Amino acid sequence: MPSKLLGLAGVGLSALLTLAAGPAWAEKADHLMPLNIASEKGGSVDVANQRTEFLGDVVLSRGSLVLRAERIDLRETGDGYYQANASGKTGKQVSFRQARDVPGEAIEGFADALEYDTRSDSVRFLGNAVVRRTQGSKVADEVTGALIVYNNRSEVFTAEGGATSPHPSGRVRVVLMPRGAAAAEANAAPASAVPLQPSVTLPKRQP
Repeated sequence: MPSKLLGLAGVGLSALLTLAAGPAWAEKADHLMPLNIASEKGGSVDVANQRTEFLGDVVLSRGSLVLRAERIDLRETGDGYYQANASGKTGKQVSFRQARDVPGEAIEGFADALEYDTRSDSVRFLGNAVVRRTQGSKVADEVTGALIVYNNRSEVFTAEGGATSPHPSGRVRVVLMPRGAAAAEANAAPASAVPLQPSVTLPKRQP
């Protein structure tokens, strides 16, 4: 496999792709943090059915995890876990971001809709999905497809193509940047050429 940028544009409509993001996990302390929700328009709370709906620029946070959506329907299970169904609106997708245990790195994603399950600690990106591993402001890896499932614990992505993939023919696409020594080589600045120096005198003509 070449160490340059890799695009898998030929993955079929129903193909599945699993991509390990690296030998580090999402922010480990996040699952110990409380789940917080704020919204612009408020919502309704159904105590009997343990269901809450929030509307208008909703922000769900849990430690370094931040989920933004136009609408979030949150349900609590009998054993205290939560299931959140988030949807966006025209021109504004649902967004997700969570720090990794590698300093400066994060996982971020966008989709038309999103499902977050605290029991499995997993996120499902539904429709025109894009998930990236970032290093600071740079994109290190990127996965796009109709459906992307991200497991926070193992940091494994499963991607599937389909009609709602952002790419033509509904294909899955993956871009992997070089790592390790290959990354150092790719980022190394090329040696600067020695500038030409003008001559103020012409060489003497040989007899």
